Amino acid sequence: MKLKSLALAAVAALSLASTAYAAKPTQASKPVKNVVLVHGGFVDGSGWQKVYNILKKDGYNVSIVQNPTSSLADDVAVTKRVIAQQDGPVVLVGHSYGGVVISEAGTDPKVERLVYIAAFAPDAGESVQTLIANPPPGAPQPPILPPQDGFLALDRAKFAASFAGDLPAEEAEFMAASQVPWGVEALAGKVTVPAWKSKPSWYLVATDDRMIPPPAQQSMAKRAGATVAEAAGSHAIYVSQPEAVAQLIERAAQGKK
Repeated sequence: MKLKSLALAAVAALSLASTAYAAKPTQASKPVKNVVLVHGGFVDGSGWQKVYNILKKDGYNVSIVQNPTSSLADDVAVTKRVIAQQDGPVVLVGHSYGGVVISEAGTDPKVERLVYIAAFAPDAGESVQTLIANPPPGAPQPPILPPQDGFLALDRAKFAASFAGDLPAEEAEFMAASQVPWGVEALAGKVTVPAWKSKPSWYLVATDDRMIPPPAQQSMAKRAGATVAEAAGSHAIYVSQPEAVAQLIERAAQGKK
């Protein structure tokens, strides 16, 4: 794979058809108490701590998936193991690349609702690579370093501006230093049957995102027929705006549009 393609394949801008599906999933009405949180690329599950604390305080049973972000198949398998541990229906939440994981893993019978946080929401046959294949002119280009052993990383010195521009400098610096290499194979993983076609979904658009442009997020949310909310925040909105993220997750858990 050429370096230019790898740079695009990490998390660049994307252009999507904005046509929404005519048939939207039927929304369940009973409250759901189990929440499973799935992280995206370049990070691990620890970034969910603030959201976890809010949800736990509000009475939810919260589990964090620690995906290796090595391949979509591996990440889906890890996520399904966490889903299997739940004692009832699940709200499955994904950030960034985690949206690809929940789109595939969300067909699990225990999963009743999906929540996308500044995330990719692929259709059947789509992957991160196909979604970002034709970035619009002038779109921000994440500072992707050359691949090492099949994995990608962001330039630590430029991480904050691209990924976490609204976090305190020390917190963004720590995220840059502790980032998890993202497998090129994971970016190529294609969704087979997207769960959002059969289950209700919610989507939080991060309006200051410089990794996945907000218009692309809005387009994916519309295509999925999701209930959409917006909040001012970077791609790391789940860290910088945990209240907004938790609020949307609780709306989904309560079945509120």
